[in-house]
Amino acid sequence: MVIANYPLAPMPEPFIQVSGLRKTYVMGREKVHALAEVDLTLEANTFAAIVGPSGSGKSTLMYLLGGLDRPTSGGITVGGQVLESLDENALAQYRRRTVGFVFQSFNLIPSMTALENVIFPMRFRRLPQKQRRERGVQLLRQVGLEDRAYHRPTELSGGQQQRVAIARALVNNPNLILADEPTGNLDTQSGLAIMQVLADLHRQGRMVLVVTHDPRMGRFATQTIHLLDGRIVDGEAHEAVPDTRDTPGSLSA
Repeated sequence: MVIANYPLAPMPEPFIQVSGLRKTYVMGREKVHALAEVDLTLEANTFAAIVGPSGSGKSTLMYLLGGLDRPTSGGITVGGQVLESLDENALAQYRRRTVGFVFQSFNLIPSMTALENVIFPMRFRRLPQKQRRERGVQLLRQVGLEDRAYHRPTELSGGQQQRVAIARALVNNPNLILADEPTGNLDTQSGLAIMQVLADLHRQGRMVLVVTHDPRMGRFATQTIHLLDGRIVDGEAHEAVPDTRDTPGSLSA
């Protein structure tokens, strides 16, 4: 599969800086410390796999980086934007322009076609409908699903739904892709195909962060971040496996 290499905004070095990050949830009389004093620096064009047991704080960290939640204390800077200083409107702009989200459950709208799901994030942009649809069709073509543009999610396989979700995540051309267990609901072959899509995005210059329990993701990542009890216990950097596919081709998952 080939994803068109649209020009991306320059990414400062480092792209993500996290300092003293804490997130505490109050549940009745109990306090749950999801993250405790997390410090993290990630350079631009990193593909990071965030791993750890259930309850270690992986998804919490991702939601905070994506501006979907706010920390109890500590600082987060992404692409030069200090997230804790942003009001709700500015944070919404950050999510739309900087971040593309991919979730385990796909989060597609059942009543919409694949094309309508892909272009849905563009609804606040002042672009003609024709231009939005052309962008959506182009992205579906790039993930091998142009012929499924007018199918609804229930008419697609799990792997196809996740590729629609990835096309949707790319519609505003973000620098940062955040994927929370993107292969968790997929069979082995479809999961591997999604990993290859994410690796393609990384090779084109995007930063990719993936929360995962799938050990195969480590083959594609350039860095593995291990979380345990809300703390980073290891942040190993390594070489990703090079792309050995002879020809890109379309995905069949």
